[in-house]
Amino acid sequence: MRAGHSPRLLFVYVKGGATLEFAVPSMAEVAEVHVLGLGPFPPHAEHLWRGVAASVRREQAFGREEVVNAILTAAKDLRVDGIIALSEFAMLAVTEAASILGMPNAGPNLLRSRDKRLMRQVWQDAGVPSPAFRPVSSLAEAEQAVGELRLPVLLKAAWSAGSVAQTPIYDRSEVAAAWASATRALDETYESRYTELAVPGTPRDLLVEEIIDGSTDGWYPPGSGYGDYLSVEGIVHDGVYHPLCITGRIPTISPFTELANLLPCTLSEQKQREIEQVARDAVDALGLDTCGTHTEIKLKADGSVALIESAARLGGVNVARQMTEVFRLNPVTMLSRALLGQQVEYPSEMLIEGRGAAGTVAIIATDSVGRHWTDGDRVWDSRAVDWAQLLSPGTDVEVVRGLSLPDGSPMPRYGSANGAVDYAGLFYLAANDAATLLKDSYAILDGLEQALRS
Repeated sequence: MRAGHSPRLLFVYVKGGATLEFAVPSMAEVAEVHVLGLGPFPPHAEHLWRGVAASVRREQAFGREEVVNAILTAAKDLRVDGIIALSEFAMLAVTEAASILGMPNAGPNLLRSRDKRLMRQVWQDAGVPSPAFRPVSSLAEAEQAVGELRLPVLLKAAWSAGSVAQTPIYDRSEVAAAWASATRALDETYESRYTELAVPGTPRDLLVEEIIDGSTDGWYPPGSGYGDYLSVEGIVHDGVYHPLCITGRIPTISPFTELANLLPCTLSEQKQREIEQVARDAVDALGLDTCGTHTEIKLKADGSVALIESAARLGGVNVARQMTEVFRLNPVTMLSRALLGQQVEYPSEMLIEGRGAAGTVAIIATDSVGRHWTDGDRVWDSRAVDWAQLLSPGTDVEVVRGLSLPDGSPMPRYGSANGAVDYAGLFYLAANDAATLLKDSYAILDGLEQALRS
């Protein structure tokens, strides 16, 4: 770091991860932030963060060499002291560039966390609980894999995110249709650059895995409304894993599209500590150096758990903001310090007790169980909703502008293979307690269509 100067941090932006309007100010708490966009910025939210950045530049780059060179050029021109990315689609390129410059980064084992085929193999070898799988790159390989595994199985992309292209298969006769649906969705996201930047050709890298039998039995009270999976948020710093908290969920809709994430987790401390240890085993097996982590875990009826996946980046959408509100702990700021080579104060153990509750809820044209809206031509307009009628007293709701369509836009129709791509956006909710947050999350999902009609 240059003596007598504030540290400089290069933020490599690609679609995905925490919102710019939260991330850039969080980084600016500890460094002069320079933003390199390798994709378009959300235009209707740019005014919320651009003034905080010391500089902003855009590069059109795609493919490993081109993207890494763009990052290296910006880093050298700006004489930065560290490089950060919050989207997993930029992590490989950022890690390579930071390594060349001798800056802290996720390390040479990052590929284990980017390629889900390799991740599954690492966990299988380490004895970490995860489903049986087969890597596939053609319809013929997918058909063979389905014949070898226990039905039902899930066809999923090796490099994607946001539930894109996840397609369940219940019978061998469904393989061809599932393959066509998944690859079509991947081709569409590839064209829009919602894809891995450093590894061209990823739309044909998939895997087939056995679907985990999830259950909330024995975890939550009957009829609680919570889903049978969750995520552990954390940071690896110089090879040491620091789990920070658990984010709860409500059930997904078909196939496995997420609708809401909620803090704090309401499981007992004993159960949260058990999950914390499984997450530690999973992340340690990946052998990462310095990066955020977002580890998704499935709950099972027998009291055990199984790993879904673990990304080498912080939780996306508004998880970091939720953590800041509930636990007074900002993981974006903490990770920025780590990547600048600074000391970071981590909790001695994963945080359980928080203050208030915060959640992120999808703006999606289905209800909470996946029933499509009856009016396929509905227009999204937050100004049309009477929030006082829909939500509990004391609950605040805010449209996440950087991740949402502008008011007046046509509401996207939900297609199961498209996952989060079919969101119209996201709501950020802050409530007095976890029970109220859960109730109001369902109120939005089940009442938004009618509220837009009023």
